[in-house]
Amino acid sequence: MYKILISGYYGFNNIGDESILRTVIDNLREKLPDVDITVLSQDPEQTAEKFGVKSVRRMSLPDIFRAVGWCDLLLSGGGSLLQDATSGRSILYYLFILGLAQLLGRQTFIYSQGIGPISTPRNRRLTASILRRADGIVVRDAKSRDLLLEIGVPDKLIVVTADPVIRVKKPDSALGLRILERENCPKQDGHLTVGWAVKARKPNREFLQEVYKCILWLREAYGADSVLIPFFYDEDVGVCEEIARRLEGKAGCLRQKYLSEETLSIIGCMDVLVGVRLHSLIYAAVMGVPMIGVSYDPKVDSFLASIERPTHFTVENFTLEGFQSAFAETMEDREKICDTTARCLEGLVSKLDRNEEFIRMLMEQSK
Repeated sequence: MYKILISGYYGFNNIGDESILRTVIDNLREKLPDVDITVLSQDPEQTAEKFGVKSVRRMSLPDIFRAVGWCDLLLSGGGSLLQDATSGRSILYYLFILGLAQLLGRQTFIYSQGIGPISTPRNRRLTASILRRADGIVVRDAKSRDLLLEIGVPDKLIVVTADPVIRVKKPDSALGLRILERENCPKQDGHLTVGWAVKARKPNREFLQEVYKCILWLREAYGADSVLIPFFYDEDVGVCEEIARRLEGKAGCLRQKYLSEETLSIIGCMDVLVGVRLHSLIYAAVMGVPMIGVSYDPKVDSFLASIERPTHFTVENFTLEGFQSAFAETMEDREKICDTTARCLEGLVSKLDRNEEFIRMLMEQSK
């Protein structure tokens, strides 16, 4: 039995990161024989129940030491873990876990991560030092590879694939339709439904003001219904409810917390998705829904480029006038956009098998 410990941003009710964990676990079990999986989590009980794995507290040093000592492989999994834009401490946490595993003689593997930005010289040196000793490095985009090369990680150690969430299984859209009905946001025949996945951490008030204008314009110009979808529930639901209140019934809002499968199905019911959250855009791509991306981070631009979609705006330069043009173009080219996205996703999914191929090779080396 080969023992894998997964480190990441898990147990925080962030749909994107929980989707990453689901796809990583599913594909490890599907493609590799006899793996025993443990996850470092903020909520070990919930993670163990939801994913059918062992789980321990991610901030408990005794638990961490025991789990790392137990494993054969430390898998640093998915998302944007190695970056210091969100917090100066988070990158040190993930590097500590990797460094501890290396110190204890365990194999270490970077699983389809987005790397960066890494701004401080100390963090860049630490990242390069630890990743040069990794047994495998797979990143989700070319910008992540370029950053690793810039800080001194050799090119021969790095493989570029894609975000693991693009391999998530598509649910039946009937689930999403039932949820929309229950949330008083029913999808009406003959009406466009536009989903909005805004990001509420450090909310940009000018951006939110333009969102109000855009939702009202969609209603007037297209008769479209808008639905506000909190993607990272604990952060986003408050601002989604605020937008809905200000619009006085002219936009729906999902007020309950939903699992990744439920959210995926909800997004599949949209005719267009306007997304600030990266994984809302990935969900739209998986479900064949045309999207308009609003960038807050290079990872959004990288994903949009990978499916041959432009980055129309950033949060800072989003305007009603620009949105009107982007929405009209999206509606006119809907079929072409969906076909192109499907073709690009097929190519990206095929690359993701490199992760399990790498891990299988490490398993054989450890025998």
